[in-house]
Amino acid sequence: MKNFLLTAGTMAMMVGAGFASAEEITVATVNNNDMIVMQELAPKWEEATGNKINWVVLEENVLRQRTTQDISTNGGSFDIMFIGAYETPIWGKNGWLAPLDDFANDANYDLEDIFPLVRSSLSADNHLYAVPLYSETSFTYYRTDLFEKAGVAKPTSQITYDEFRDIVAKVHDPENGIYGTCQRGKAGWGENMAFVGTLANAFGARWFDEQWQPQLNSPEWNAAITYYVDLMTKYGPPGATANGHNENRALFKDGKCATWIDATSAANDVKNPANSKVADITDFFQAPKQATDKGTGWFWSWALAIPASSQKQDVAKDFLKWATSKEYFQMVGETKGWVAVPSGTRASIHEDPRLLEAAPFAATIKDAIFSVDPSNPTRDPVPYTGVQFVAIPEFQGIGNFVGQQVAAALAGDVTVEEALAASQDFATREMTKAGYIK
Repeated sequence: MKNFLLTAGTMAMMVGAGFASAEEITVATVNNNDMIVMQELAPKWEEATGNKINWVVLEENVLRQRTTQDISTNGGSFDIMFIGAYETPIWGKNGWLAPLDDFANDANYDLEDIFPLVRSSLSADNHLYAVPLYSETSFTYYRTDLFEKAGVAKPTSQITYDEFRDIVAKVHDPENGIYGTCQRGKAGWGENMAFVGTLANAFGARWFDEQWQPQLNSPEWNAAITYYVDLMTKYGPPGATANGHNENRALFKDGKCATWIDATSAANDVKNPANSKVADITDFFQAPKQATDKGTGWFWSWALAIPASSQKQDVAKDFLKWATSKEYFQMVGETKGWVAVPSGTRASIHEDPRLLEAAPFAATIKDAIFSVDPSNPTRDPVPYTGVQFVAIPEFQGIGNFVGQQVAAALAGDVTVEEALAASQDFATREMTKAGYIK
């Protein structure tokens, strides 16, 4: 692998040879483990190019607020944004992102090595608008030692949420600081609603019917949220409304949770002995179903994109090629351990014997990701695509509002019926205002 470390003398020669106009780019990113690793390795790119990076590291909900506001107003605060499979096609169609079609012409980058499903999720109108760091679906993490102690066998097929609750009750041990399950409670369309959306799908719910009429006050939504509040109230950790993905990941790694349904991408951290107390006693099984198995595991890609407002697009593209290249993933493996390599992105990396030896679960993750069908996410017909989100611009506001109502129900501030009635009213107003409902 190319050595990106350069001596001070070499750097001086590079400046004299044409790097005097080196740029500083500003990158807005989420505070998750894979991006922390990227920040640790990015000085290699800086030293090789003479450019610098100003990192703006934000909590997930705040990142979405800041980047959405900046890009929709052409603010120009960032040269690179860490965004996902929801925002990318919408922002690309709006002309807010710089197209990355020229990446296909770079043989060294090898765009075709990125899984087709992932490339498609980050494209719009046959134009690529972001490149992925990792992709994910969701599955169930569980403590093998606690299951064995409670006499619970690992499920060999997809269980129901009713069966999951029975398991959770058996492994719940709060007197010893172990909670039966840790699920997202922090409000946000990409926080609690990522899990709750797939839970609702499992119960046969849908966000909208075929005429775009909101369905949030349906019996299916009521059954799903009632189940969620009951499960978390009885078997979850205290203060669950403050816990999103990162908080629950930390709780699970610290041995506080017996089960956790969340992103497959967290496995490289949870199974890393350098980071996790439960690395050797964690295993996985499929996220549960209930009335249906459709839409019970989400699909998501976290990716890097360049706002059209950036004045440093050439430098930003160079960093994107470096940060999502085959060589970058190999560098993570060689410096952080192959178990730490981001998952679900490149075929060659998923086939690398070093990854398969260090992280044999990588094959399970890949199979799980490609079992998801965002075009057919619910039991009953719907006019939208997306599993844990609806791929329309209005969903961000609606999803955030519903997430707030669900969090309020979990906290006991409102009843489930009140939360869903408010959600239905809000969604109906927003969809009427946007012209979906005539």
